[in-house]
Amino acid sequence: MDKALSGIRILDMTHVQAGPTCSQLLGFLGADVIKVESPAGDATRKQLRDIPDADSLYFTMLNCNKRSITLNLKNPQGKEVFTKLIKICDVVMENFGPGVLDRLGFAWNKVHEINPRIVMASVKGFGTEGPYAAFKAYENVAQAMGGSLSTTGLRDGPPLVTGAQIGDSGTGVHLMAGILAALLQRQRTGRGQYVECAMMDCVMNLCRVKWRDHQRLEHGPLTEYADQEFEDFTPRAGNDSGGGQLGNAVQCKPGGPNDYLYVVIQEQVWNAIAERIGGEALLNDERFNHITARRQHQNEMWQLLTDFASDYTKWELMTILNEINVPCGPILSTKDLANDEHVKLREMYVELDHPERGKWFNLGCPIKLSDSPVDIKRSPLLGEHTDEVLSEVLGYANDEVAALRQAGAFTR
Repeated sequence: MDKALSGIRILDMTHVQAGPTCSQLLGFLGADVIKVESPAGDATRKQLRDIPDADSLYFTMLNCNKRSITLNLKNPQGKEVFTKLIKICDVVMENFGPGVLDRLGFAWNKVHEINPRIVMASVKGFGTEGPYAAFKAYENVAQAMGGSLSTTGLRDGPPLVTGAQIGDSGTGVHLMAGILAALLQRQRTGRGQYVECAMMDCVMNLCRVKWRDHQRLEHGPLTEYADQEFEDFTPRAGNDSGGGQLGNAVQCKPGGPNDYLYVVIQEQVWNAIAERIGGEALLNDERFNHITARRQHQNEMWQLLTDFASDYTKWELMTILNEINVPCGPILSTKDLANDEHVKLREMYVELDHPERGKWFNLGCPIKLSDSPVDIKRSPLLGEHTDEVLSEVLGYANDEVAALRQAGAFTR
């Protein structure tokens, strides 16, 4: 079946999470993703294994819809094969440390010389220029330096990393946007270009609301924050909504770690909420009859709602509030989501079969295209498609592949 990215071939040299997130999404949308691994393989194949001698879930959940080949890029024959792949691919992706590709002989100017139409996409921690360019970056380092940690957590507590991998996977999504834009521009110009996403930059972009608040502080306090003491930077806001409307997580019965409902109180729904939880007395209470007053007394307001919620589960309270059009949502654990009918209907948690680990689940594709449904295929074994790619894509005969293997093109 024709897919959105059918005919686009990706030469994917990325490893761990940021790059593989990007290439997996491209594979979901129909690109032919050829994952180039060293003979040792992507490091995540062996990290956090739950089944001995099987590819870890860390690897399998980031590398579906790809073909794996091994190449030794320190070997002349391995370089020769890689050069031929560059000539026939649309995109080459990498997330090596600074200078690694240069030392291997495949800097951007060389890659562009080999194939002027190719798009080269790079993930870097801090970019290729600037005082931080040579620093190593990991997920939590990017969150720390991109502004996320300083704005996440409770006001009187330590900075916290997010559960979402905004540094790695967030950068991968940004990189996909850059690749698709470069491919569109190539249709007009005939030329490829270099695309770079720095993890620090992408975290900053995902924290844009906090940058909004940073500048608002120059003109006075942030009235929607529960705590009204401010310095000259955006503070941690706990579960405050961060928008023009008040929001918070309200604890429900029986009081477990995820027995909460997140509730957003819009101006137009306050009267209905007040009447439902407190009757005429609350409806006429001057502390809460306008959003300005509610902001000033929001801790008292949330306590009233928490008292009301103590008689209901999060699902029961969601039903009550949905009946009066209050935006709200239960705090769902990974177990909740793994068994959720809505998630299953959306094909966001999909069972697959793996030759080494057996049945397992992968997250589905969050991008839904009406004319390009996604078929999710298991992650490849190390080097599983080396012979296939060399014969079908590059036209090597079986004896030529055998000779390359003998020469060390696929081994250390």
